[in-house]
Formats: sequence, structure tokens, C-alpha cells
Amino acid sequence: MSAQCCAGQLACCCGNAGCSFCCGCCPKIRQSRSTRFMYALYFILVVILCCIMMSNTVANEMKEHIPFFEDICKGIKAGDTCEKLVGYSAVYRVCFGMACFFFIFCLLTLKVNNSKSCRAYIHNGFWFFKLLLLGAMCSGAFFIPDQETFLNAWRYVGAIGGFLFIGIQLLLIVEFAHKWNKNWTAGTATNKLWYASLSLVTLIMYSIATGGLILMAVFYTQKDGCMENKILLGVNGGLCLLISVVAISPCVQDRQPHSGLLQSGLISCYVTYLTFSSLSSKPVEVVLDEHGRNVTICVPDFGQDLYRDKNLVAGLGTSLLCACILYSCLTSTTRSSSDALQGRYGAPELEVARCCFCFSSGGEDTEEQQNVKVGPRVIYDEKKSTVYTYSYFHFVFFLASLYVMMTITNWFNYESANIESFFSGSWSIFWVKMASCWICVLLYLGTLIGPLCRPSPQFSV
Repeated sequence: MSAQCCAGQLACCCGNAGCSFCCGCCPKIRQSRSTRFMYALYFILVVILCCIMMSNTVANEMKEHIPFFEDICKGIKAGDTCEKLVGYSAVYRVCFGMACFFFIFCLLTLKVNNSKSCRAYIHNGFWFFKLLLLGAMCSGAFFIPDQETFLNAWRYVGAIGGFLFIGIQLLLIVEFAHKWNKNWTAGTATNKLWYASLSLVTLIMYSIATGGLILMAVFYTQKDGCMENKILLGVNGGLCLLISVVAISPCVQDRQPHSGLLQSGLISCYVTYLTFSSLSSKPVEVVLDEHGRNVTICVPDFGQDLYRDKNLVAGLGTSLLCACILYSCLTSTTRSSSDALQGRYGAPELEVARCCFCFSSGGEDTEEQQNVKVGPRVIYDEKKSTVYTYSYFHFVFFLASLYVMMTITNWFNYESANIESFFSGSWSIFWVKMASCWICVLLYLGTLIGPLCRPSPQFSV
């Protein structure tokens, strides 16, 4: 019995799908999914560590409750108050270690198409040793010589990688819009009720986008002043109208008959969300009224109450940020999304219309499920070939590491950044979100106008 226990622990450290080996009562899980889950878990652990390092509350609590705190800080050469282990510079070092971790595995798994190869075994196993490697790389970044030069250079690398990750997120939104429309349009050939579903969802999305822009015009603008907000709302509203007209224009419909208002409606909703998020991230404007009192303008009055409990806002916001990043990382590495990011879409006639079109249809795992042995509840779905591109998977997490680093440290306002004031607003976050909004529109317009400039089957959606 003890030998079996030791063997199970060894498999958890070295074998494939470690998260399922460690728990016999866990439900069945695909090998490819369990591997991605483990890497995502490592990513979350480092993100939590970064948030702790950026928290003034945590730093103050440590000073008050840890005995001999200053002596400990001096002993590990972290400064009198451990200032080298907190703040933006510490986050830069930890994220440098995590980025290097994923970049090394990106190079290690280049052109791995067979899950039986030695490099594939390294990718799918050895979890305990990889955790030690990740910890060593994050710790080793604190011993890099000439820290000032390193931080200044790494800041620009992080900005470039962060913007690339934003680009991937936006491409996924565009790909999701085309996939949704293509799947539901395929159902209209056999059931006309899909036309009603398409019309209803399109109407709802345009109602949300229009209502959102109107509400922002009411709450984020005033009769006198707020000219910048008025211009931005007008520009973004005009862009939503532009993409809608282009999507149903005769020249686009001739090349892409499956293009329609569903995609443009979804993109319009996303543009509306980014506009709201940008205006919410904008630093408040304070002016003097006729009585000489400071008055906040261009923001809704009730918005000030949202930030009274800064710890709650920071916790919820950070959780949402991690969820969005993980969704982008894991979704972008599927075969269909990887092909779509390269401009290749599947044939519409091969689609099977489903309400939950994001998930594969049932019945795909029957062969693997029948071969699952008693004990490790793992479905080996990569017997013939890899389900996703290993190197691209690690590259996306590499970019996500840089995106987290820049986002948590408030992008270019890093010196005054802390997690408690992360959602209080800054100009850098405002312009990053606004630029993301415009880039999303340009990407979608590119998928519509691209076939007109260079007719090719790979653009068909």
C-alpha cells in the first residue's frame, strides 16, 4: 500500500496530468486540459504574489505583526523596511522570472507535434520540479546586477509585450463574433427559428450599445465643459455606426455573404464597454464652484461611493483581471482560435448550429473514455497528435506575464502605483483602454475590407 502511495506521489511530481493523479476522487479530465490547468495555476500563484507586493495594506500589516521585521529585512538585504520586496520594482523582477519561465518552455516545445516525444513529456509532467524552477527564476531576478538599467530596459519590453497581448485579446473578440454568426447562420438551412435567434440577439446587442452610449452621455458629460468626453463618445459612436454600415454594404456582402449585423453588434457592445471602462479609469476633474468649494465634474455622483472600500474594489477587480487574462490565454491556444488569429476560418457548411457553440459537441470522447483505466482518471486525448500548439501556448502566457506586470504597476505611472489605488484612475490606463477600443474597430474593419483588397479563401467568414 505504501509503495502505491509513493508511486502516486511520484506520478504527481513527474507524470502527465499531475492534477488528476494527486486526487483519485477527481472527475475525469483530458490530459491536454489538465496540463493547461496546471500552468494556469502557476500563473495565478505568481499574480497573487505580485498583488501582495503592490499592496500598502499588506506591507503595513507585516510591519505591525511580524516581530523583528526590520532585522529580518536587513538580514536578507532587502532594505530597512523591505522596500526591495515591495512596489513596482519587485513586481518587475518577479514577472521577469515568470516571463523567462514561459519563454524557455516556448523555445523548448517548438515544433512539437507528437505527445510521445521527450519534449512533450517535459511539457506535460515534472510539475514539482517546474514549480521549483519557477520559484528559482522569480527569486533569481532580485540578484540581477545593475538593477536600474535592468528595470528601465525591462519596462519597454513589458510595454511591447503588453500591447501584443491586448492585440491577441482583441483578435479573439473579432474571431468570436465571426464564429458566432457563422455557427448560427449554418442552422438557418435546416431550421428557420435560427433567423429569429439571430435577429433577437442582434437587436439586444444594438440596444445595449446604444443605451450604454446614451447613459454615458448623460452621466459623463455636462452642459458646460467635459468637451473631451463628448468628443470621445461622438467618435466611438460614429465608429459603431461605421462598422455596421460596412458589414452590410453590397461590396462586403458580395465577398462575405456570412458577414452581418451580429458581428458588428457584438463589436459595438465591446466598444461601448471599453469606452465606459476608459471613462471610469480617467482621473477625476476638480473645479471650484461659485462658493469656492472643490467640485468633481464629468463623473456620475454615485460613482464616488464605489471606491470607499478600496480593498474590496481591488480584490474584485484583480480577480476579474485574472479571469479575463486566463480566458484569453486558454482560449487563444485552441486549434480553431489559433487558425482564426492567422486569418484562417473553417468552412461554414461544416458547422453544426448550437446555442452553446463555444463548446464542442458531445460524443467526441467516447473512445478515450472507454480506455480510461481504474486509478488515474485521465483521458489521453493526445495519443495521435497534440490538441494545441505547445510553443504558442507558452508564448501567450509569456505575453500575459508582461501584460500583468504593466497592468498591476499602472503602466507608465509605476512610481506611485499600488493595488489599493489601482482602480482609482490614471491617464495611462485611460489611453491604453481607449487605444484598445480603436484598435478593435480597425481589426474588425480589416476582416471586412481585407477580402476586397486581396481576394482569398482564407478571409472568408
